[in-house]
Amino acid sequence: MLDLRQLRYFIAVAETEHVGRAAEELHISQSPLSRQIAQLEKNLGLTLFERTQQRIRLTADGRVFLTEARALLRHADRLENLGRRLGRGEEGGLCIGYVTDAMHTGVLPAALRTLQGDRPGIHVALYSLAPEEQFVGLRQRSLDIALVQRPPAEDDPDLLAAPLLEDPLLLALPAGHELAGRDVITAQDLDGRPWIAVDSSHEPATRDAFIAACVASGFTPDIRLDAPEPLTALGLVASGLGLALVQRSMVRGTTEGVEIRELPWHQASVHLWAAWHRTDLRPVVASFRETVLSHRTS
Repeated sequence: MLDLRQLRYFIAVAETEHVGRAAEELHISQSPLSRQIAQLEKNLGLTLFERTQQRIRLTADGRVFLTEARALLRHADRLENLGRRLGRGEEGGLCIGYVTDAMHTGVLPAALRTLQGDRPGIHVALYSLAPEEQFVGLRQRSLDIALVQRPPAEDDPDLLAAPLLEDPLLLALPAGHELAGRDVITAQDLDGRPWIAVDSSHEPATRDAFIAACVASGFTPDIRLDAPEPLTALGLVASGLGLALVQRSMVRGTTEGVEIRELPWHQASVHLWAAWHRTDLRPVVASFRETVLSHRTS
C-alpha cells in the first residue's frame, strides 16, 4: 500500500532536486526525509533517483513515477475535500474541472454567478486539468462536471457531453503592421511570416492542429514563439514579435498595440464542451449542469 506522505516527500525532492531544500519546504530534517525516500524505493523495488555528491535527480523510471504520483495526490486531495464537505452537510458541494478557455470565454464565471445566487452557501472547488484527467475524475466521481475543448468518445460507456461554445479564431497583428491597412488579407500574405503559436500544456496536440489548419488554408506559419495561453500571445503580438490566431472572446477589449482582423477563408474555431457522468448521484450536480448548459453561446 502506497504511503501518501512518502509520495509528498518524493515529489518535493523530485521538484527541488535537493534533499536539504525539500526538507526545509516540508519542515522536517534531512535524515528522516532521506530514510522515507529510501523506504519508498525499497517498497517499490525501484530506483527513483540518481545520487551523486553534487546533486540528486530523477531516473527515467522516476520521471514516469512522478507524473503518476502527482495525479494520485491531486485525486486524494479532491477526495479529502469532498469528504470534509459531506461531513459538514454541504450537499456534497461541487467539484468542477475546467480548461482555461472556460474561464476567459465567460462560460464558467457566468454559471458560477447563477449558482451563487441560487445556492449561496454551497462550496465549489475548481480544478484546472487536462481533458483526459477530467474524464478520469468524472469516472472516479471526484469531479462532478468537466469543461473541456473536446468531448469524450461518443460510445463512452460512462460519460455524456454537450457543446457549449464555438469560438472563431481571428488574426492578431501588431498595430502599424504593413498588413493592418489592407482591406483583404490573403493566405499568401501570411505565408512565412513570424508567428506565435498558442501551445497549451493541457492539450499537447494544440500546436500541431494549429499548423495543420494553417497549411489547409494555404499558408505555412514560421513559428518563432510558443505562448502557453492566448493572453500571453496577445502581449507578444503587441510587442511586435509576430502574428497570432486568438479566439474572438479574447479580443472583446482588444489589447493596446494589437490590430484584429477576420479571415473569412480560415475556418477554425476553439470549442468548449461540458461533460458529465451518465449517473447523477445528487440533485445539485444535475442542477448545475443545466445552469452551465443554459449559458451556452455560439
